[in-house]
Amino acid sequence: MKFVFGLEYDGSMYFGWQRQKSILTIQGCLEWALSKIANYKVDIVCAGRTDRGVHAIMQIAHFSTHIVRSPTVWLNGMNALLPNNITVLWLKEISSDFNARFSALSRSYRYIILNRKTRSSFLTKYCLHVKNTLDIKKMQIGSKWIVGQHDFTSFRSSGCQSFSPNRTVISLIVYRVYNFIIIDITANSFLYHMVRNIVGCLIVVGLSKHNTLWIKQVLSSKDIKKNYSTVPSQGLYFLSVTYHKDYCIPTTSNLFKYMDLF
Repeated sequence: MKFVFGLEYDGSMYFGWQRQKSILTIQGCLEWALSKIANYKVDIVCAGRTDRGVHAIMQIAHFSTHIVRSPTVWLNGMNALLPNNITVLWLKEISSDFNARFSALSRSYRYIILNRKTRSSFLTKYCLHVKNTLDIKKMQIGSKWIVGQHDFTSFRSSGCQSFSPNRTVISLIVYRVYNFIIIDITANSFLYHMVRNIVGCLIVVGLSKHNTLWIKQVLSSKDIKKNYSTVPSQGLYFLSVTYHKDYCIPTTSNLFKYMDLF
C-alpha cells in the first residue's frame, strides 16, 4: 500500500528536511514516527526538500508499506509521536504510480518580509526584517522579468546539483499586507537557493539601489557569482504543491484558510 500525506512544520529548530546522522531533521522525525507505528524502517519521499530554518505550510510526502493500518491510525499515530512543531494535516491511500516528488506539476513558496523601522520581538524566526522602506511598485515591475522559462544560472547557488539551470516560473506575486511584504512564487521546480536569491534581488530593487531593468540584466548574465545577497531562510515557507486532479491531493487553499500572511 502507498499513502500520501500533507504536513506543516516550523523549521527553525531543524537542519532542513533531509535525513542526516545525529542531526535533527524533518524527514528523520517523520520516518522515526512511521517506523515506530509500523515496527520496521519506513522511508518517505517529499515533494521538495527544504533547507535549514525553512518552514512549510503544506508539504506533501508519501510512503509505502505492507502493514495494514487505516489512514486514521497512521495519522493519529504520527501526530502522537511527532513534536508539536511538525503536524500531519491529512493522510490517505494513493495509487501505486504516485510519487510526491516526480508527480508534482508545480511547487509554490512564500517569502515574508517585515518592513518597518523596528524589529519584531516575536517573529525573528518567521520573517526577514528590513527597516528601510521598500518600494513595492518597483519590486512588482522587476519581478515580471523572472516569470517564464529561463536559464536561472544567476539565481542558483554553489552546491546546486541540478543538471540543468532551466526552470519555468509560472507566477511571481509581490504584495503588501500592513507592515509585511509577501512574495509568492510558483514554478515547475526550483534550483538550490533560487527563491532566496530572487528575493534578494527584489529587495535590492525595492531599496532603489538598482532600477527594475537590473533584474533582467542579472538574469541574462547567467553568472553564478552573485552581486547581491541571498536572503536568510527564516522568512521562507514551502507553500503548496499541485498534482494532476485525478490524484485528488488537497491544496492549501481548499483545505483551510490561513490569515492573510499564511
